[in-house]
Amino acid sequence: MRSLWMLVAGFMFACMGVFVKLGSQHFSSTELVFYRSLLGVWITFWVIRYQRLPIVTPHWKVHCWRGVSGLISLLLFFYCLTRLPLATAISLNYTWPLFVALFSTLILKEKIHKLLIGSILVGFVGVILLLQPDLTEQTLPMVNVMGVASGFFAGIAYINVKQLGLLGESEWRVVFYFTLISTFATGIWLSFTHMNPVTEQGLLLLLGMGVTATLAQLAMTRAYHTGVTLVVTALGYSTVLFSSLLGVWYWNEALSPLAWSGILLIVLGGSASGILSLRQALVMPRK
Repeated sequence: MRSLWMLVAGFMFACMGVFVKLGSQHFSSTELVFYRSLLGVWITFWVIRYQRLPIVTPHWKVHCWRGVSGLISLLLFFYCLTRLPLATAISLNYTWPLFVALFSTLILKEKIHKLLIGSILVGFVGVILLLQPDLTEQTLPMVNVMGVASGFFAGIAYINVKQLGLLGESEWRVVFYFTLISTFATGIWLSFTHMNPVTEQGLLLLLGMGVTATLAQLAMTRAYHTGVTLVVTALGYSTVLFSSLLGVWYWNEALSPLAWSGILLIVLGGSASGILSLRQALVMPRK
């Protein structure tokens, strides 16, 4: 039953997507990332102080790589949330387990077997069905490419997180440096551009985004700490289901049967890739 905390996380992540989409009427995607990251810095800083963990890290280079790749993914993801149907944007971002499986082989030199290759192919077939590219056109709409790119950079970020875990970094310090880098980078960018005023309605949306994202992180952390990891990994894709339902309910977003088939294949391929990669990591001999 403890694994079901991941369902709570999935619902909260989907709600965060709703607040980002609504917030785009008041703020740019860069501003939304800035406010989201600023709240994350504040929360993780006080948690680290409460737990009396050292803030200074000897692994700042890996943190920088994780921060940059995660920030690019988040910027692309938030932008796609403002331009695409909720289910489509989240589904494209959730291709990251497919990229993690590929990068684990290319970067971490982990062995890959036939089942994992099959699950990756299933996931990417799902992407094709979801996007339904017109073969008579030379290129896909840029926003669709950005959606897949958000999953690509998220995959790099998760590989960096895995490397930091192997180096013994605590999860709170990993999140702290990620949000710090994101806040610093977007803050500098916004200081040279126009920032929209924070109205009362805009503030409520920012608080909703921050609260749901924080609750999602807490529920996800609890699920991974107390639940069955393989089950939790599969349940992580509940975000796609919840976002699909919320998109239909709130915006009356209509996707074709072929697009729904693509979403299903992304869910199947992504969850299978995550589970198979995790099993492979568990059976690998410790060095």
